[in-house]
Amino acid sequence: MIDLRRIRYVRVGTPDLGEATDFATKVLGLEPAGRERGMAYFRSDERDHTICYVEGDPARHSVAFEVSESADLQAIAAEIERVGYPVHAGTAAEREARRVLDFIAFKDPTGNEIEIVWRAQYATRRYFPSRDAGITGFSHIGLHTNDAGRDEKFWTQVFNARASDWIGDAPLLRINPVHHSIALFPSSHVGVQHINHQVESIDDVMRSWYLLREQRGIRIVFGPGRHLSSGAVFLYFEGLDKMVYEYSCGVRIIEDEATYVPRQLPFTAEAFCMWGAKPDIVEFRAPDPLVTL
Repeated sequence: MIDLRRIRYVRVGTPDLGEATDFATKVLGLEPAGRERGMAYFRSDERDHTICYVEGDPARHSVAFEVSESADLQAIAAEIERVGYPVHAGTAAEREARRVLDFIAFKDPTGNEIEIVWRAQYATRRYFPSRDAGITGFSHIGLHTNDAGRDEKFWTQVFNARASDWIGDAPLLRINPVHHSIALFPSSHVGVQHINHQVESIDDVMRSWYLLREQRGIRIVFGPGRHLSSGAVFLYFEGLDKMVYEYSCGVRIIEDEATYVPRQLPFTAEAFCMWGAKPDIVEFRAPDPLVTL
């Protein structure tokens, strides 16, 4: 089993790097970490970068996971290929673009682009946000899946992911004590479904709600609310090219693996938000019941 430590970064395509930079700094509140060769880097914590916008197709996304500095990347690649998924070894130019010493890339069963990175760079100075959003770090991603049960087996049998809870067919998977690092949402699409940053407190969530809605004209698509599953207070909003971003705080930490029991929750608005907020996110909504005459 391949031991993933945490998500390292997400790469998101964009047709306009300038617009992406404005969004990342003025809306998200990330710190610029460089712009070169059609790529703009942004950080949200001690990592060199956690989001990289890449000139190109906005529907193309990739997600990178870290492994231990003592991990054998060639052995990891061999294991992924053994279970039937071709692996691409990063070239020198690709490694430089990702600011890592080495990485491999493959597609998961749905076709999501996944990278595993080894010895990624850390920043040389503390994180200094472009606006005071209260961000404490890049935390998790939602991924589209066209077969949630199959993809859950992939992440839990090939990798070290464990189910923390299920909302309907959607598994929330952890690879460390944080309640989830990967959430798989049934969909006809491929790629990242949403990008989460943790913030320090509920005050930060609420300040951003007012600022994004009233001053920036950003479309709020869910919340403010509190997740029944992870216990986190959340706010989801729509960014460039319909990508959904989330701020949250207070996520559950699962320290005792031996006693924790995952829960099966219904696929309802109440299971997504215990306060009663209704999602305007297609992957979070149950299909309308058929009306028969």
